Order: sequence, then structure tokens, then C-alpha cells
Amino acid sequence: MSYLDKLNPTQRAAAECTEGPLMIIAGAGSGKTRVVTYRIAHLIDKGVDPFNILSLTFTNKAAKEMRERITAIAGPDAKNIWMGTFHSIFARILRVEAEKIGYPSNFTIYDTDDSKSLLRAIIKEQQLDDKLYNVNFVLNRISSAKNNLISVAEYKKNEQIQADDFSAGRGKLKDIYEIYAQRCYKAGAMDFDDLLFKTNILLKQHPEVLHKYQHKFKYIMVDEYQDTNFSQYNIVKRLAAVHNNICVVGDDAQSIYAFRGATIQNILNFEKDYPELNIFKLEQNYRSTQNIVNVANSVIKNNKEQLKKDVFSENATGEKIKVLRAFSDNEEGKIIAESIIQERSVHGLNYQDFAILYRTNAQSRSMEESLRKLNIPYKIYGGLSFYQRKEIKDLIGYFRLTVNPNDEEALKRIINYPVRGIGDTTLNKIIAIAGERNLKLWELVSDFHLHVTGRGVEQVMNFATMIRSFQAMLSTHNAYEVAEHIAKQSGLLRELHADKSIEGLSRYENVQELLSGIKEFSEREDIEDRGLGQFLQDVALLTGDENNKDKDDKNTVSLMTIHSSKGLEFPHVFIVGLEENLFPSQMSLSSRQDLEEERRLFYVAITRAERKLTLSYASSRYRWGSLNNCEPSRFLDEVDPRYLDLEFTANKQAATAYSEERVGGKERAEFAAKPKIMAKTTQMLPKAHTPSPDFAASDTSQLQVGMEVEHERFGFGKVINLEGNKPDIKATIFFKELGQKQLLLKFAKLRIC
Repeated sequence: MSYLDKLNPTQRAAAECTEGPLMIIAGAGSGKTRVVTYRIAHLIDKGVDPFNILSLTFTNKAAKEMRERITAIAGPDAKNIWMGTFHSIFARILRVEAEKIGYPSNFTIYDTDDSKSLLRAIIKEQQLDDKLYNVNFVLNRISSAKNNLISVAEYKKNEQIQADDFSAGRGKLKDIYEIYAQRCYKAGAMDFDDLLFKTNILLKQHPEVLHKYQHKFKYIMVDEYQDTNFSQYNIVKRLAAVHNNICVVGDDAQSIYAFRGATIQNILNFEKDYPELNIFKLEQNYRSTQNIVNVANSVIKNNKEQLKKDVFSENATGEKIKVLRAFSDNEEGKIIAESIIQERSVHGLNYQDFAILYRTNAQSRSMEESLRKLNIPYKIYGGLSFYQRKEIKDLIGYFRLTVNPNDEEALKRIINYPVRGIGDTTLNKIIAIAGERNLKLWELVSDFHLHVTGRGVEQVMNFATMIRSFQAMLSTHNAYEVAEHIAKQSGLLRELHADKSIEGLSRYENVQELLSGIKEFSEREDIEDRGLGQFLQDVALLTGDENNKDKDDKNTVSLMTIHSSKGLEFPHVFIVGLEENLFPSQMSLSSRQDLEEERRLFYVAITRAERKLTLSYASSRYRWGSLNNCEPSRFLDEVDPRYLDLEFTANKQAATAYSEERVGGKERAEFAAKPKIMAKTTQMLPKAHTPSPDFAASDTSQLQVGMEVEHERFGFGKVINLEGNKPDIKATIFFKELGQKQLLLKFAKLRIC
């Protein structure tokens, strides 16, 4: 029993409570995995046959780690525990029982690509609009139905579902669902959702099978119970009905997967299902400093739907949580990158000690670019680098072909995306003819009608005409104007916008973020060439060494969405983009339930930090191609200011405080609306500049060092250096609110004061 001595009193009591229903509410960093592991080991020590223990997890990694720990304590017999993910365990059961519901025991399991391929074929056969019936949307709709145990028959007769589908112009979804289910059945195949959906059918329709597994699994444990959906809830409840020895472990404050179908009510209402429930609350956080835990507590207490607990830490008090304000999203990235360099040099840290967390994938762009400029190695966790994402490479493929029509890889990538009737057969013909006649692909494509007759000629010629129209803009328009035109006229934006799935929305946001980055590039005043070609060159220089990085180098800064960070921990964490409509997301503001999930997401982000936490936001951000003023997130106001370091800075040069008199009436009203943090930081926050009423750009040909100037965006400053020859003179100006910037005078709009 010596292993139980390693637990604190509450942990040990939970591990030793083996009979009857049990809920372990495990706060962040409270040693949940150790408790679950020791509890199972304790069951085996008490003589429970491992074959009678069912332990369900959400990842194979978690199952593997727990099995190894239990085996180290209880010996090799622990390998006989039924332990794994919901899908792996019930696939195992279905292999034995599938024939009872009409499937062969060797049924195929379709992965996501298999399911999409079948759905595409069905949509095409039914002659439906593949943009309206986007395959990702259709698959998500069917998945949601299965996870809520809605069969084809129930889907078709549910009036609310049918009304929703018809109002969206997708009245044929019921037919697609029916055909898809029939095709899977005929092929002896189940998709991922079927592994749970069919298990529910099996247990409901075959009482003898339910009886068999109810008596087999005498002890059931479910990890991360707050993440279970309706289908998983039903299976577990049925299996536990005989012995009632069910233990669920989780934290309602970390329920962040509603978009995947997770139902927080499963954990909130668990006591209603089992009135005789034993409850243990693991409230001591072993991971984070006291200040970090206090900040997390002050945020999550604002949720109404929650299981009350008092999480505390006996670790060091730790540093106060810094809150940084940047002028723009790009400057936010610059501040974070510089902070990492400084922290490493002062404290002798490794890059792997740092993590940057953001709400949406699109936010990685400004972070990646800033890290690259300072040669800071990083890794995108659970995703691709911004410029490696397919939708980004597709649009940049259009840019590359427009700038350089001889770029054959770009041409092959985008000639039939979005689909325009130039299939592989036509493309292969183009490649073959070009080889035979010693022509470049573009030479052949641009005059295709001179070389080929018959099918596909019109589509190829239309493509060539479109690319030439893009090329005609290069000399007369800046990078953003050309890029926006290409994104729209190519059909790429329309294609992405039609996909209303979570993944589709993310891809659309990524493309909009790329366009926002190009817009900011096009408005730079320190460069002369703001054309699309120069932008592509800058991107190439930023990304050129990406494929040469040591893939096994673990000493990298971690970048990830907050959803991807769950279960991880880092000594230093930056949570960026804390702005209204970004975090919390604009889509979460229509209901209290959605807003509370966003708050739980913020709680998860905070509790990833062990020793130091930094929060940041930008006062302006390019979104949808325009510069928007941003309001600090409401979540910042929910943080108890006692635990915050409120020395807001836009950069190192702007670290001095600003007097309240500098804040205009409009801005003062905005501050007044932020009674906690903003009232305490009015004197420190440089605001986006509002030009003087008489602002008009001066003739800068006579500009001299020492002169005071006003810039329409950057505010007031002093010229500290001039270099170069006319007409390419560059001025280095120290702006009072933003620090030092270098501007090309022939483009800069300055008023000499």
C-alpha cells in the first residue's frame, strides 16, 4: 500500500473509495492521473480481476500512460484491464457482437477521408450543388445526429430538424444521410461515429448482450467525463446499471468541447443520476504559483453553471500576471518575441519553457513572423505552420502564378482549384504536349486553342484569361488590391465561405488573416515597393528555412490554439489576442451557455502556466481587410487586479507612464466602461492616435533632425535621424506613444508642428 502514501488525504480517500458511484472533481494541476492510476491499482490489490475493470479515456496517449503506471505498481496482470478510448473499446466489443446487428465481424472502419469520399459520390449522383451541400458540412451534420442517437428514420420524422434543413435550402440532407447509411451497411463498414452509435443500438436491441457486459464490467471508470457526449453517456449509464460501481473523473471548469458534441450537463447532473453519490474534490493545484491559481479562480467564479470548488496552491506566490497592450497584432507578436529573448537571457531558460496560446489558428501568423525575425525556433502544436496550411498555399499559388507565369508547380496546384472542369486527364495532356513541343506549361495554356481541340479547351482558355487579368493589375495596384481581387475572382473565397463547418470557418478565417497581413504590408511607409511580388519575396525569406529545421529538435517555443493546449503545461505561458469579439469569440456572445464555455476556455489557458503568465491584446487589428480598433476582452475585467502587473507597454521605448490629460473624451468614456482594470490603467495606456483637426501633410523636403512632427496614425514624435538621398530619404522618428519607427519620407504623411 506504500504507493497510496504518496497521495494527499483527499486524493487517498478518493483512491480508496471503490464501491458505489463516485465523482472525482479534479481541478487543474491537482494530480488527477495519479489518483485514477492508484485507484485502479488499489482495486487490483483488493483482489478485483483486471478483466472486470473498464477504464475509458479520450486519447490513446492517456490510456497508454495509465496502463504503464498501473503495471509498474500492480504487475503484469494489469495488462488485462479493459482500458482505452471509447472508440477503441467499443470497436473491440463490436468485433465480437457485430453479427447481431447485421454486420460482419471483420467490418471496415471508415476514416474521415473515406466518409468524405463516399459523401462526395452521393452528392454528385444526386445532382446536388456541392457548394450548398458542402461535404464537410454534411459529414458534421450526420456526425451530430449520430452522437445524439438520431437514426435516419428519426431524422426524417423530426419536424424541427426538417424545418432547419429546409430553411437553409438543404432539404435533401435526410436523403443523403439515408443513402450514406445504406452504402456503409452494404459495404460492411462503420464510420467513427458508428462505433458508438451502433454500440447503443446493440445494447438497446439485444438485452442478452447488455446483460453480458453489465456483469463483465463490475468497475467502470471514465476520465474527462465533462467531455462526454449524449451517446457516450448512454453507453456508460447502461453498462453501470447492475453494479453501480461507476467512477467519473473530470472538471466542469475545463469543459471546452461543445462544438464536438460534448455535453457539460453530463457532469453537472451526475448527482441526479446517482443520488447516493460520493464526491471528492481535488482542490490543491500542484502545477501553478498562487498568483496564477488566484487569477484562474477570479475568472471562473463568474460562471453560473458550475460545481463549486475552492482551488488553491501551496506553491510560491510567484510573479504577478503581466498584461501587455500592443498597438497592432504585428506589434503584439514583436513584444512577445522580444519578451522570450529577454526572459531567456535573464533567467537562463530554454525555448521549450515557453508557450504562446491563441483563440484561433489565424492568429499564429503575426506570432510566427515575429519569432522568425528574431530567429526563435518554434513548433505549431497540433497543426500546421500558417504558411503551410492548404488554403494559404492555394491562394499563394495564385499569387505566384500571377507574378511568375512560368511557375509550373503553382500552375499545377491551382489550375483546377476551385473546380473548373480541368481534371487530371486534361492536366496530364497539357504536361505531355508541353514536353513534346518543348514549351513551358504557361506558353501552352495561354494559347491552348492553337495546340489542342475538343474537350477542355474552353475551360483552359478561361483560366488563362483570368490569370492574364490578374497580371494586368500588377503594375498599377498594390499587393493588397491585387490579392483581394485574386481571392474573390478566382472563386477561392467563395469556395471556402460555402463550407460552414468548424474546419471550414477556420480555413476561411486563415485566408482573411493572410489578406489582412497583405493589407498591413501595403500600408507600410518604410518600403518603396509594396507590390505583390515584393510581398511574395518577404514571405519566401520568412519561410525559406522551414523545411531545413531539425524535426527532432524539442527546444522550441510551442504555438497552439487553447483547445490544443488542454492537458499540457509550460513554465511560461503567453495568452494573446484578449480582445472582444476575438476572445470571447463573436459567435459566443448570443447566449450565456456559449459565453460560459469561452470563459472555461480562458480558465484552461490560464492554468497551463506553471511559473509565469502573460496576457496581451492589441488596440487595433486587421480583420477582413480593414484596420479595426479593438476593445480589451471582458475577461480582463474579471481578473482580480490584485494579482496583475498593470505596467502596460506598447514597446520598450513606451514604457513610461502617460498622464490622464493625454486621454481624449471619447477614450476616457471607453475607459469608464472598464471599471476594474481600465480605471487603474488610464494613465498608462497609449491609445490609437486621432489626428489633429487641422491635420494636413506638410512638404517634408526641408525636414531636419530635431523637428517635432505628427503622423496621422502614429501620433506626435521627434525626428532623430535622416539618411539616404532624395527621393529615397528615410527618417527615424521617436513617437511618444509607440517608440522608434523608420519611414520613407516620400510616402510618409507627416505634419511638421
